[in-house]
Amino acid sequence: QVQLLESGGGLVQAGGSLRLSCAASGRTFSNYVMGWFRQAPGMEREFVAAINRSGRSTRYGDSVKDRFIISRVDAKNTVYLQMNSLKPEDTAVYYCAAANVWLSTTSAYDYWGQGTQVTVSS
Repeated sequence: QVQLLESGGGLVQAGGSLRLSCAASGRTFSNYVMGWFRQAPGMEREFVAAINRSGRSTRYGDSVKDRFIISRVDAKNTVYLQMNSLKPEDTAVYYCAAANVWLSTTSAYDYWGQGTQVTVSS
Protein backbone atom coordinates (compact mmCIF):
# COMPACT_ATOMS: atom_id res chain seq x y z
CA GLN A 1 0.00 0.00 0.00
CA VAL A 2 1.21 3.50 -0.87
CA GLN A 3 -0.26 6.65 0.62
CA LEU A 4 0.03 9.85 -1.41
CA LEU A 5 -0.53 13.39 -0.20
CA GLU A 6 -0.53 16.35 -2.58
CA SER A 7 0.15 19.94 -1.63
CA GLY A 8 0.93 23.26 -3.28
CA GLY A 9 -2.32 24.01 -5.05
CA GLY A 10 -3.96 27.41 -4.93
CA LEU A 11 -5.10 30.44 -6.88
CA VAL A 12 -2.75 32.02 -9.42
CA GLN A 13 -3.11 34.51 -12.23
CA ALA A 14 -2.70 33.47 -15.85
CA GLY A 15 0.96 33.42 -16.82
CA GLY A 16 2.04 32.58 -13.30
CA SER A 17 3.63 29.47 -11.82
CA LEU A 18 2.92 26.91 -9.13
CA ARG A 19 4.80 23.88 -7.87
CA LEU A 20 2.84 20.89 -6.66
CA SER A 21 4.36 18.32 -4.35
CA CYS A 22 3.29 14.77 -3.63
CA ALA A 23 4.70 13.03 -0.58
CA ALA A 24 4.55 9.24 -0.53
CA SER A 25 4.60 6.85 2.39
CA GLY A 26 4.28 3.12 2.73
CA ARG A 27 6.09 0.91 0.28
CA THR A 28 9.37 1.80 -1.37
CA PHE A 29 8.80 4.96 -3.36
CA SER A 30 11.55 4.25 -5.87
CA ASN A 31 9.74 1.11 -7.04
CA TYR A 32 6.95 3.13 -8.62
CA VAL A 33 6.29 5.09 -11.74
CA MET A 34 4.78 8.36 -10.59
CA GLY A 35 2.22 10.41 -12.44
CA TRP A 36 0.11 13.52 -12.26
CA PHE A 37 -3.44 13.73 -13.55
CA ARG A 38 -6.07 16.44 -13.41
CA GLN A 39 -9.82 16.66 -13.53
CA ALA A 40 -11.89 19.73 -14.27
CA PRO A 41 -15.61 19.88 -13.37
CA GLY A 42 -17.69 17.78 -15.76
CA MET A 43 -14.60 16.43 -17.49
CA GLU A 44 -12.82 13.10 -17.46
CA ARG A 45 -9.58 12.71 -15.56
CA GLU A 46 -6.72 13.72 -17.85
CA PHE A 47 -3.11 12.61 -17.96
CA VAL A 48 -0.67 15.43 -17.21
CA ALA A 49 2.79 13.94 -16.70
CA ALA A 50 4.67 10.84 -15.62
CA ILE A 51 8.20 9.98 -14.55
CA ASN A 52 9.77 6.54 -14.54
CA ARG A 53 11.46 4.81 -11.62
CA SER A 54 14.94 6.10 -12.35
CA GLY A 55 13.76 9.64 -13.10
CA ARG A 56 15.49 9.57 -16.47
CA SER A 57 12.36 9.36 -18.58
CA THR A 58 9.36 11.62 -18.53
CA ARG A 59 6.26 12.05 -20.63
CA TYR A 60 3.66 14.79 -20.82
CA GLY A 61 0.15 15.39 -22.03
CA ASP A 62 -0.03 17.50 -25.17
CA SER A 63 -1.78 20.36 -23.40
CA VAL A 64 1.04 20.85 -20.88
CA LYS A 65 4.10 19.94 -22.90
CA ASP A 66 6.82 22.62 -22.74
CA ARG A 67 5.10 24.31 -19.77
CA PHE A 68 5.10 21.70 -16.99
CA ILE A 69 8.02 19.74 -15.57
CA ILE A 70 7.77 16.57 -13.49
CA SER A 71 10.60 15.51 -11.21
CA ARG A 72 11.22 13.19 -8.28
CA VAL A 73 13.51 13.08 -5.27
CA ASP A 74 13.55 9.53 -3.98
CA ALA A 75 15.46 10.50 -0.85
CA LYS A 76 12.43 12.61 0.10
CA ASN A 77 9.80 10.19 -1.25
CA THR A 78 8.42 13.12 -3.20
CA VAL A 79 7.39 13.86 -6.76
CA TYR A 80 6.95 17.41 -8.00
CA LEU A 81 5.07 19.14 -10.78
CA GLN A 82 6.42 22.54 -11.73
CA MET A 83 3.71 24.39 -13.65
CA ASN A 84 4.71 27.46 -15.65
CA SER A 85 2.86 29.81 -17.98
CA LEU A 86 -0.42 28.74 -16.42
CA LYS A 87 -3.64 29.24 -18.34
CA PRO A 88 -7.26 29.38 -17.14
CA GLU A 89 -7.84 26.02 -18.85
CA ASP A 90 -5.31 24.47 -16.45
CA THR A 91 -7.86 24.95 -13.66
CA ALA A 92 -8.62 21.54 -12.18
CA VAL A 93 -8.07 19.24 -9.24
CA TYR A 94 -4.61 17.74 -9.63
CA TYR A 95 -3.97 14.19 -8.49
CA CYS A 96 -0.75 12.35 -7.81
CA ALA A 97 -0.69 8.63 -8.60
CA ALA A 98 1.66 5.64 -8.45
CA ALA A 99 1.91 2.74 -10.88
CA ASN A 100 3.91 -0.41 -11.54
CA VAL A 101 3.88 0.09 -15.29
CA TRP A 102 5.12 2.81 -17.63
CA LEU A 103 1.75 3.91 -19.02
CA SER A 104 -0.29 7.11 -19.19
CA THR A 105 -3.78 5.76 -18.65
CA THR A 106 -5.64 6.24 -15.39
CA SER A 107 -6.38 2.52 -15.20
CA ALA A 108 -2.65 1.76 -14.99
CA TYR A 109 -2.27 3.61 -11.69
CA ASP A 110 -2.95 1.71 -8.49
CA TYR A 111 -2.62 4.40 -5.85
CA TRP A 112 -4.05 7.92 -5.80
CA GLY A 113 -3.86 10.97 -3.61
CA GLN A 114 -6.87 13.01 -2.58
CA GLY A 115 -6.08 15.85 -4.99
CA THR A 116 -5.23 19.52 -4.71
CA GLN A 117 -7.16 22.35 -6.34
CA VAL A 118 -5.42 24.62 -8.84
CA THR A 119 -7.33 27.67 -10.03
CA VAL A 120 -5.95 29.98 -12.70
CA SER A 121 -7.67 33.33 -13.07
CA SER A 122 -7.71 35.27 -16.33
